[in-house]
Amino acid sequence: MFKPAFLAALGAAIALTGFTASPALAQLTAEESRAQPSADLPSGEVEETSRGRTSRRSDTRIRQRAPAAPSAEDNLAAAQAIATSTGLTCQATEANLLPLVADGAAVYEAACATGPGYILIASTPPQAFDCVLLAASAQLQTQRAQVDAGDLLAAPTEAPPAQAAETDIRCTIPQNTDVMRVMVEYARQAELPCVPNEGVALAKQLEGDELFEVGCEGVDGYLLQKRAAGGWKTTECIRLVGAALACRFSTPAEQAASLKARFANNEDAAACDVSQARYMGANANGSFFEAKCAAGNGVIVRFDPSYAVQQVYPCEVAQRIGGGCTMTEVPPLPEDAVVVPAG
Repeated sequence: MFKPAFLAALGAAIALTGFTASPALAQLTAEESRAQPSADLPSGEVEETSRGRTSRRSDTRIRQRAPAAPSAEDNLAAAQAIATSTGLTCQATEANLLPLVADGAAVYEAACATGPGYILIASTPPQAFDCVLLAASAQLQTQRAQVDAGDLLAAPTEAPPAQAAETDIRCTIPQNTDVMRVMVEYARQAELPCVPNEGVALAKQLEGDELFEVGCEGVDGYLLQKRAAGGWKTTECIRLVGAALACRFSTPAEQAASLKARFANNEDAAACDVSQARYMGANANGSFFEAKCAAGNGVIVRFDPSYAVQQVYPCEVAQRIGGGCTMTEVPPLPEDAVVVPAG
Protein backbone atom coordinates (compact mmCIF):
# COMPACT_ATOMS: atom_id res chain seq x y z
CA MET A 1 0.00 0.00 0.00
CA PHE A 2 2.68 2.47 1.00
CA LYS A 3 6.14 2.55 -0.57
CA PRO A 4 8.74 3.36 2.12
CA ALA A 5 11.28 4.37 -0.52
CA PHE A 6 8.91 6.98 -1.84
CA LEU A 7 8.17 8.28 1.67
CA ALA A 8 11.90 8.47 2.29
CA ALA A 9 12.25 10.55 -0.86
CA LEU A 10 9.62 12.89 0.55
CA GLY A 11 11.78 13.40 3.62
CA ALA A 12 10.59 15.78 6.29
CA ALA A 13 9.87 18.30 3.56
CA ILE A 14 7.04 16.24 1.99
CA ALA A 15 8.61 16.63 -1.45
CA LEU A 16 6.96 14.04 -3.68
CA THR A 17 9.65 12.80 -6.04
CA GLY A 18 8.90 13.72 -9.62
CA PHE A 19 6.08 16.11 -8.73
CA THR A 20 5.94 19.23 -10.87
CA ALA A 21 3.36 21.95 -11.15
CA SER A 22 1.22 21.30 -14.22
CA PRO A 23 -1.83 23.33 -15.40
CA ALA A 24 -4.85 21.06 -15.44
CA LEU A 25 -6.17 22.54 -18.68
CA ALA A 26 -3.10 23.29 -20.77
CA GLN A 27 -3.85 24.94 -24.17
CA LEU A 28 -1.88 24.59 -27.38
CA THR A 29 0.46 27.40 -28.39
CA ALA A 30 -0.49 29.67 -31.27
CA GLU A 31 2.15 28.04 -33.50
CA GLU A 32 0.84 24.55 -32.66
CA SER A 33 -2.72 25.67 -33.35
CA ARG A 34 -1.88 27.07 -36.79
CA ALA A 35 -0.26 23.77 -37.72
CA GLN A 36 -3.43 21.73 -37.13
CA PRO A 37 -6.77 21.70 -39.00
CA SER A 38 -9.92 22.60 -37.12
CA ALA A 39 -13.24 20.87 -37.43
CA ASP A 40 -14.88 24.32 -37.16
CA LEU A 41 -13.64 25.45 -40.59
CA PRO A 42 -14.23 24.20 -44.14
CA SER A 43 -11.26 22.54 -45.81
CA GLY A 44 -10.71 25.53 -48.08
CA GLU A 45 -10.24 27.90 -45.17
CA VAL A 46 -7.82 25.45 -43.59
CA GLU A 47 -5.76 25.45 -46.79
CA GLU A 48 -5.65 29.25 -46.80
CA THR A 49 -4.52 29.24 -43.21
CA SER A 50 -1.62 26.92 -43.99
CA ARG A 51 -0.44 29.47 -46.57
CA GLY A 52 -0.40 32.22 -44.00
CA ARG A 53 -3.50 34.11 -45.34
CA THR A 54 -5.91 33.45 -42.49
CA SER A 55 -8.22 36.21 -41.36
CA ARG A 56 -8.56 37.42 -37.77
CA ARG A 57 -11.92 35.66 -37.55
CA SER A 58 -10.59 32.33 -38.82
CA ASP A 59 -7.47 32.65 -36.62
CA THR A 60 -9.74 32.93 -33.59
CA ARG A 61 -11.83 29.96 -34.59
CA ILE A 62 -8.92 27.71 -35.49
CA ARG A 63 -7.54 27.64 -31.95
CA GLN A 64 -8.45 24.31 -30.40
CA ARG A 65 -10.74 24.39 -27.44
CA ALA A 66 -9.31 23.25 -24.06
CA PRO A 67 -10.72 19.95 -22.79
CA ALA A 68 -13.48 20.17 -20.22
CA ALA A 69 -12.43 19.98 -16.59
CA PRO A 70 -13.28 16.68 -14.88
CA SER A 71 -16.41 16.83 -12.78
CA ALA A 72 -16.51 16.26 -9.03
CA GLU A 73 -18.05 12.86 -9.73
CA ASP A 74 -15.20 11.99 -12.10
CA ASN A 75 -12.59 12.94 -9.48
CA LEU A 76 -14.39 10.95 -6.78
CA ALA A 77 -14.60 7.86 -8.99
CA ALA A 78 -10.94 8.10 -10.00
CA ALA A 79 -9.77 8.58 -6.39
CA GLN A 80 -11.93 5.69 -5.19
CA ALA A 81 -10.46 3.41 -7.85
CA ILE A 82 -6.91 4.23 -6.71
CA ALA A 83 -7.79 3.78 -3.03
CA THR A 84 -9.39 0.43 -3.70
CA SER A 85 -6.51 -0.80 -5.83
CA THR A 86 -4.00 0.05 -3.06
CA GLY A 87 -5.99 -1.95 -0.52
CA LEU A 88 -7.20 1.00 1.54
CA THR A 89 -10.41 0.64 3.51
CA CYS A 90 -11.41 4.12 2.41
CA GLN A 91 -14.88 5.05 1.24
CA ALA A 92 -14.07 8.29 -0.55
CA THR A 93 -16.53 11.07 0.22
CA GLU A 94 -14.73 13.94 -1.52
CA ALA A 95 -11.83 14.15 -3.95
CA ASN A 96 -9.87 16.86 -5.71
CA LEU A 97 -7.62 16.54 -8.75
CA LEU A 98 -4.41 18.34 -7.79
CA PRO A 99 -2.44 20.57 -10.22
CA LEU A 100 0.47 18.14 -9.98
CA VAL A 101 1.79 15.14 -11.84
CA ALA A 102 4.02 12.36 -10.52
CA ASP A 103 6.01 10.80 -13.35
CA GLY A 104 3.13 11.66 -15.66
CA ALA A 105 0.44 10.23 -13.35
CA ALA A 106 -2.52 12.23 -12.01
CA VAL A 107 -2.54 13.11 -8.31
CA TYR A 108 -5.67 13.36 -6.15
CA GLU A 109 -6.51 14.26 -2.58
CA ALA A 110 -9.37 12.24 -1.12
CA ALA A 111 -11.31 12.40 2.13
CA CYS A 112 -12.63 9.12 3.54
CA ALA A 113 -15.80 8.41 5.50
CA THR A 114 -13.68 7.25 8.47
CA GLY A 115 -10.00 7.48 9.30
CA PRO A 116 -7.42 9.68 7.58
CA GLY A 117 -7.57 11.07 4.08
CA TYR A 118 -4.96 10.39 1.43
CA ILE A 119 -2.88 11.77 -1.39
CA LEU A 120 -3.45 9.25 -4.19
CA ILE A 121 -1.30 8.79 -7.28
CA ALA A 122 -2.60 7.04 -10.39
CA SER A 123 0.80 5.48 -11.08
CA THR A 124 1.68 1.86 -11.86
CA PRO A 125 1.38 0.53 -9.26
CA PRO A 126 -0.88 3.15 -7.63
CA GLN A 127 0.35 4.84 -4.45
CA ALA A 128 -1.33 6.33 -1.39
CA PHE A 129 0.01 8.65 1.34
CA ASP A 130 -1.73 9.21 4.67
CA CYS A 131 -2.66 12.88 5.30
CA VAL A 132 -1.98 12.57 9.04
CA LEU A 133 1.53 11.25 8.40
CA LEU A 134 2.15 13.94 5.78
CA ALA A 135 1.10 16.61 8.29
CA ALA A 136 3.59 15.23 10.83
CA SER A 137 6.40 15.30 8.28
CA ALA A 138 5.49 18.84 7.25
CA GLN A 139 5.57 19.92 10.88
CA LEU A 140 9.01 18.34 11.29
CA GLN A 141 10.21 20.18 8.21
CA THR A 142 9.00 23.47 9.65
CA GLN A 143 10.77 22.81 12.95
CA ARG A 144 14.02 21.98 11.17
CA ALA A 145 13.73 25.12 9.04
CA GLN A 146 13.32 27.19 12.21
CA VAL A 147 16.42 25.59 13.71
CA ASP A 148 18.35 26.24 10.49
CA ALA A 149 17.19 29.86 10.50
CA GLY A 150 18.41 30.21 14.08
CA ASP A 151 21.80 28.82 13.09
CA LEU A 152 22.05 31.36 10.26
CA LEU A 153 21.20 34.21 12.62
CA ALA A 154 23.88 33.00 15.00
CA ALA A 155 26.45 32.97 12.19
CA PRO A 156 25.31 35.57 9.61
CA THR A 157 28.63 35.58 7.77
CA GLU A 158 28.28 31.96 6.72
CA ALA A 159 26.45 31.29 3.47
CA PRO A 160 23.67 28.66 3.71
CA PRO A 161 24.29 25.43 1.82
CA ALA A 162 22.64 25.03 -1.55
CA GLN A 163 19.44 22.99 -1.35
CA ALA A 164 17.33 21.45 -4.06
CA ALA A 165 13.93 23.04 -4.56
CA GLU A 166 11.21 20.96 -2.98
CA THR A 167 7.44 20.95 -3.37
CA ASP A 168 5.63 20.98 -0.04
CA ILE A 169 2.62 18.70 -0.44
CA ARG A 170 -0.09 18.95 2.20
CA CYS A 171 -3.67 17.83 2.39
CA THR A 172 -6.10 20.75 2.31
CA ILE A 173 -9.61 19.26 2.42
CA PRO A 174 -10.92 20.44 5.85
CA GLN A 175 -11.76 16.93 7.02
CA ASN A 176 -8.23 15.79 6.17
CA THR A 177 -6.60 18.57 8.21
CA ASP A 178 -8.49 17.57 11.37
CA VAL A 179 -5.78 15.37 12.86
CA MET A 180 -7.51 15.09 16.24
CA ARG A 181 -10.55 13.48 14.62
CA VAL A 182 -8.31 10.64 13.45
CA MET A 183 -6.49 10.39 16.80
CA VAL A 184 -9.79 9.94 18.65
CA GLU A 185 -10.67 7.11 16.27
CA TYR A 186 -7.27 5.49 16.75
CA ALA A 187 -7.61 5.74 20.54
CA ARG A 188 -10.98 3.98 20.27
CA GLN A 189 -9.53 1.22 18.11
CA ALA A 190 -6.61 0.76 20.53
CA GLU A 191 -9.07 0.67 23.48
CA LEU A 192 -7.31 3.38 25.47
CA PRO A 193 -8.83 3.78 28.97
CA CYS A 194 -8.92 7.58 28.79
CA VAL A 195 -10.47 10.55 27.02
CA PRO A 196 -8.08 11.79 24.28
CA ASN A 197 -7.51 15.54 24.15
CA GLU A 198 -4.37 15.82 22.01
CA GLY A 199 -2.71 13.72 19.37
CA VAL A 200 -0.13 13.66 16.62
CA ALA A 201 1.56 11.27 14.22
CA LEU A 202 5.28 10.83 14.77
CA ALA A 203 7.52 11.27 11.72
CA LYS A 204 9.31 7.97 12.38
CA GLN A 205 8.59 4.26 12.51
CA LEU A 206 9.35 1.51 15.02
CA GLU A 207 9.84 -2.02 13.70
CA GLY A 208 7.86 -1.02 10.60
CA ASP A 209 4.90 0.20 12.67
CA GLU A 210 3.43 3.68 12.33
CA LEU A 211 3.69 5.68 15.57
CA PHE A 212 1.23 8.10 17.14
CA GLU A 213 1.06 9.93 20.46
CA VAL A 214 -2.25 10.54 22.19
CA GLY A 215 -2.61 12.84 25.20
CA CYS A 216 -5.39 12.12 27.70
CA GLU A 217 -7.63 14.30 29.83
CA GLY A 218 -6.12 14.53 33.33
CA VAL A 219 -4.09 11.30 33.15
CA ASP A 220 -1.03 9.87 31.43
CA GLY A 221 -1.07 9.58 27.64
CA TYR A 222 0.05 6.81 25.33
CA LEU A 223 2.34 5.94 22.48
CA LEU A 224 0.37 3.98 19.88
CA GLN A 225 1.95 1.56 17.43
CA LYS A 226 -0.23 0.80 14.43
CA ARG A 227 0.94 -2.67 13.55
CA ALA A 228 1.81 -3.28 9.92
CA ALA A 229 0.16 -6.69 10.25
CA GLY A 230 -2.93 -5.20 11.89
CA GLY A 231 -3.88 -4.30 15.45
CA TRP A 232 -2.36 -1.92 17.99
CA LYS A 233 0.28 -1.88 20.70
CA THR A 234 -0.04 0.75 23.43
CA THR A 235 2.64 2.04 25.81
CA GLU A 236 2.07 4.50 28.64
CA CYS A 237 4.11 7.66 28.30
CA ILE A 238 5.57 7.27 31.80
CA ARG A 239 7.31 4.11 30.60
CA LEU A 240 9.12 6.12 27.89
CA VAL A 241 10.94 8.49 30.23
CA GLY A 242 14.61 8.34 29.26
CA ALA A 243 13.85 6.39 26.07
CA ALA A 244 14.61 7.53 22.52
CA LEU A 245 10.90 8.24 22.05
CA ALA A 246 9.34 10.76 24.40
CA CYS A 247 5.79 12.05 24.82
CA ARG A 248 5.08 15.76 24.51
CA PHE A 249 1.53 15.90 25.84
CA SER A 250 1.69 14.10 29.20
CA THR A 251 2.66 16.07 32.29
CA PRO A 252 4.22 14.80 35.55
CA ALA A 253 0.96 15.69 37.34
CA GLU A 254 -1.05 13.53 34.89
CA GLN A 255 1.33 10.62 35.37
CA ALA A 256 1.00 10.95 39.14
CA ALA A 257 -2.79 10.98 38.78
CA SER A 258 -2.68 7.74 36.76
CA LEU A 259 -0.57 5.99 39.39
CA LYS A 260 -2.77 7.26 42.22
CA ALA A 261 -5.86 5.86 40.50
CA ARG A 262 -4.21 2.43 40.38
CA PHE A 263 -3.54 2.57 44.10
CA ALA A 264 -7.22 2.99 44.93
CA ASN A 265 -8.06 -0.71 45.37
CA ASN A 266 -5.19 -1.48 47.73
CA GLU A 267 -5.29 -0.12 51.28
CA ASP A 268 -1.52 0.11 51.75
CA ALA A 269 -0.95 1.80 48.39
CA ALA A 270 -3.96 4.13 48.74
CA ALA A 271 -2.45 5.56 51.93
CA CYS A 272 0.03 7.36 49.63
CA ASP A 273 -1.35 10.56 48.13
CA VAL A 274 0.84 10.42 45.03
CA SER A 275 2.55 13.71 44.14
CA GLN A 276 5.22 12.31 41.79
CA ALA A 277 5.50 9.06 39.86
CA ARG A 278 8.35 7.16 38.23
CA TYR A 279 8.44 3.96 36.21
CA MET A 280 11.36 1.81 37.34
CA GLY A 281 11.19 -1.20 35.04
CA ALA A 282 9.84 -4.72 34.94
CA ASN A 283 10.93 -8.29 35.47
CA ALA A 284 9.27 -11.70 35.57
CA ASN A 285 7.48 -10.74 38.78
CA GLY A 286 5.80 -7.61 37.44
CA SER A 287 6.35 -3.91 36.79
CA PHE A 288 7.68 -1.49 39.41
CA PHE A 289 6.73 2.13 40.02
CA GLU A 290 8.02 4.59 42.58
CA ALA A 291 5.61 7.09 44.13
CA LYS A 292 6.44 10.11 46.21
CA CYS A 293 3.68 10.80 48.71
CA ALA A 294 2.34 14.20 49.74
CA ALA A 295 3.18 13.38 53.38
CA GLY A 296 6.89 13.34 52.49
CA ASN A 297 7.39 9.60 52.44
CA GLY A 298 7.42 7.29 49.43
CA VAL A 299 6.76 3.76 48.26
CA ILE A 300 7.68 1.33 45.51
CA VAL A 301 4.77 -0.69 44.18
CA ARG A 302 4.81 -3.88 42.16
CA PHE A 303 1.93 -4.43 39.69
CA ASP A 304 0.82 -7.46 37.74
CA PRO A 305 0.21 -7.11 33.95
CA SER A 306 -3.34 -5.84 34.57
CA TYR A 307 -2.06 -3.19 37.01
CA ALA A 308 -3.41 -4.87 40.13
CA VAL A 309 -1.20 -4.00 43.14
CA GLN A 310 0.85 -7.03 44.19
CA GLN A 311 3.17 -5.56 46.80
CA VAL A 312 3.87 -2.21 48.45
CA TYR A 313 7.39 -1.48 49.71
CA PRO A 314 8.08 1.62 51.83
CA CYS A 315 11.14 3.44 50.53
CA GLU A 316 12.89 2.90 53.86
CA VAL A 317 13.17 -0.86 53.23
CA ALA A 318 13.24 -0.98 49.43
CA GLN A 319 16.78 0.12 48.73
CA ARG A 320 17.63 -3.05 46.80
CA ILE A 321 14.72 -2.74 44.39
CA GLY A 322 15.95 -1.09 41.21
CA GLY A 323 18.38 1.08 43.15
CA GLY A 324 15.75 2.17 45.64
CA CYS A 325 13.71 5.36 45.81
CA THR A 326 15.09 8.45 44.09
CA MET A 327 12.29 10.97 44.73
CA THR A 328 12.14 10.51 48.51
CA GLU A 329 14.97 11.28 50.89
CA VAL A 330 15.59 8.08 52.82
CA PRO A 331 17.76 8.09 55.97
CA PRO A 332 20.60 5.55 56.07
CA LEU A 333 19.57 2.17 57.41
CA PRO A 334 21.25 0.72 60.48
CA GLU A 335 23.56 -2.18 59.77
CA ASP A 336 21.17 -4.76 61.23
CA ALA A 337 18.14 -3.50 59.26
CA VAL A 338 16.21 -5.91 57.03
CA VAL A 339 16.24 -4.77 53.40
CA VAL A 340 13.62 -6.04 50.98
CA PRO A 341 15.28 -7.81 48.01
CA ALA A 342 14.25 -7.09 44.47
CA GLY A 343 11.35 -9.09 43.03
